[in-house]
Amino acid sequence: MRQMKLSRAFTLLEPGPVVLVTTHDGTKNNIMTISWTLVVDFTPVFALTTGEWNYSFAALKKTRECVLAIPTIDLLDRVVGIGTCSGSDTDKFDKFGLTPLPGKIVKAPLIKECLANIECRVIDRIRKHNLVVLEGVAAHMNPARKEKRMIHAVGDGTFIVDGRHFDRKKMMASKLPAGL
Repeated sequence: MRQMKLSRAFTLLEPGPVVLVTTHDGTKNNIMTISWTLVVDFTPVFALTTGEWNYSFAALKKTRECVLAIPTIDLLDRVVGIGTCSGSDTDKFDKFGLTPLPGKIVKAPLIKECLANIECRVIDRIRKHNLVVLEGVAAHMNPARKEKRMIHAVGDGTFIVDGRHFDRKKMMASKLPAGL
């Protein structure tokens, strides 16, 4: 084994899917790119890391709802662009050619071009670690999307794309929730 810098250890664990988090502050829609997400349990409960440094955080804190939109590799440049500008002075839906769709439960918009969208409500906030805990209240798949490979940020400006899938459902049956 070769030792690596401890400051880069997060790049070994970070490659979860990059998500676009949409909010609606009562006046306008916004989108932020987030790569630090976590599945908390099967109910479904999720968590993401964000805070005051993100313009969308004020809307998330105020409305206690958002949408986790899951983009695919063909949207990579838009995803990165969304993450490198601020909704304080940019209409990101317009600038990046994305289509907001109404959610079924929350006021934050779905993104039509994404593979999937999960409507969420904030159920907890752990300030010490900038964690926002979300409960999924509705989920939507886009069957029209031919591209299904999700994007994974390594954390150093590089990305990994989903590849081949391996089925071990039979081996894991005793650990999976009913219906999967």
